[in-house]
Parts: sequence; C-alpha cells; structure tokens
Amino acid sequence: MRKTYKIEVDCAACAEKMQEAIKNTEGVKDATVSFMTLKCKVEFEEGADVDTVMQTARANCKKVEDELEIYL
Repeated sequence: MRKTYKIEVDCAACAEKMQEAIKNTEGVKDATVSFMTLKCKVEFEEGADVDTVMQTARANCKKVEDELEIYL
C-alpha cells in the first residue's frame, strides 16, 4: 500500500534526513520526500499497520530534527 502525506520541512538537506528516518522505520518498504512539493510518499510492507508505522516514522523524524512535521 502507498500513501501520500503533507509535510513541513525547512530545507532540502532536512528533507533528505527526513526521508532516511522514514525509510529506516520498521514497516516502511520505501519512502520519498519532496522538499519542492512538501509531500512524502510512503510505501508500506505487506500487513503493516499504517497508523502505527507512521506514528513511529514521525517520532523518528522528530529525533533527527525537532521542527520536521508529517501531517497524518
């Protein structure tokens, strides 16, 4: 399953950090973060609980940069 989320990020370097944090979250198969469109596309692993995975991904992003935001 794939979903797109609106995000808030201040620079392209932070978007890259955010993308890596999301990709390294358990239950995420792949993720792409676009600084230009302020959107994040996430592909989930089969059987993953999307809401739980995204809460964890959001927490992981906050660890990298407190100002990053994913609107769930």
